[in-house]
Amino acid sequence: MLIKEEHIFQEAEDSLTVNSALFGTSLASTLGGHHAKQRKLINPAFSVNHMREMLPLFYDVTRKLRDAVASRITGELQEVDMYSWLSRTALELIGQGGLGYSFDPLVEDCQDEYGDTLNRLTPNLDSLLLFRKLVPWSTWLPTWMRRGFMQLFPAGSPPRNLVHIIDTMDRRSREIYTEKKHAFENGDAEVVKQVGSGKDILSILMRANSAADVNDRLPEEEVISQMNLFIAAGQNTTTNATARTLQILAEKPAYQARLRKELLEARAADGLLYDELNHLPLLDSIIRETLRLGSPPRTVDGKQLNEIPVPKGTEFFIGSLGCNANKRIWGEDSLEWKPERWLPSLATSVTDARIPGAYSNLMTFLVGKRACIGFKFAEMGMKVLLAMLISHFTFELSEQPVVWNVAAVVYPSVGYTSLDPELPMKVSLYDAELQ
Repeated sequence: MLIKEEHIFQEAEDSLTVNSALFGTSLASTLGGHHAKQRKLINPAFSVNHMREMLPLFYDVTRKLRDAVASRITGELQEVDMYSWLSRTALELIGQGGLGYSFDPLVEDCQDEYGDTLNRLTPNLDSLLLFRKLVPWSTWLPTWMRRGFMQLFPAGSPPRNLVHIIDTMDRRSREIYTEKKHAFENGDAEVVKQVGSGKDILSILMRANSAADVNDRLPEEEVISQMNLFIAAGQNTTTNATARTLQILAEKPAYQARLRKELLEARAADGLLYDELNHLPLLDSIIRETLRLGSPPRTVDGKQLNEIPVPKGTEFFIGSLGCNANKRIWGEDSLEWKPERWLPSLATSVTDARIPGAYSNLMTFLVGKRACIGFKFAEMGMKVLLAMLISHFTFELSEQPVVWNVAAVVYPSVGYTSLDPELPMKVSLYDAELQ
């Protein structure tokens, strides 16, 4: 479905239309040759060489996070909403590394308007899930009529919130793009003066776009659309995956202590080279195992099916957990979080399965033309965040009940009634002399 017959199993029309409304004409809303053209131009910006160049910038940003969290710990143990700080830091990572722009100095208690807007995207979008099938039918209406219809809903309702979120995303992306465009018009010297020194993904993309053949270039509107997608997807992936990892390490203090030992011995928080960061075995296995399972798994019993007739027009939801936790591949303990399964190497049942995932025998980032283009960016962000946080702090679970909400992107909140993304944790400064 994702490789050999990708041309048959295309994205559903309602999914493409919703993504187009959210982000514009981006990788998430195009098909066929149009999608291939966009991906061909964007792919090089996410190369390993560019990740190497961005790593020092990631360390600079996460040091600000370290200082911000440390300044808010007034006693031996302080409850901190780590989701808020992870979300702000992830936005700053994608801002500086992806766009050459700083959203948030990570100093004040309140975050940038854009960051708050992005945090509200998933809960509000999920509230309108039942209406997404109607979205394709609205495309023939003029924009003013669609916006007028949304204004019929009360202020503060998900439809009105979503309009505000989309407007804010589009406005900020256009401002950043215009600023970057003017810098390019004034020469490379001006670009180097910007955040990221011209090594950010947007700068690389704009250079590649201007150097491409006329027929291969992306219109400005499509470049801006990619920006919207990069920011939303990049922030959500890094934030939620890192939040889940911190929660697991708080549940399993022995693993937290082992990881801290590895990080301190490697001086991982001081600033490693790219290859050094990727050769920390426990850090690597913990991240892989968290990305394998994602949110806390729930199981259901069912009969084995070997063949299913599929009528034309049938829509599929691809559940990556079905592959990532398949007992025939990963063993009877496939639903357990066990980093040891990656050390020193995977079981032959996994390697023999030849899972075609873009990332480490997993389907978390999918595969083929629909694979997540920025998975290396997200992985590097997680590693630097954990290296900085675990080296300087200890984490314990809060008494408040944390629930992981099933949505477009799974996210944590306090209790079953709240839709506000939160992850309260008890945090203390790590003191080696007390250990």
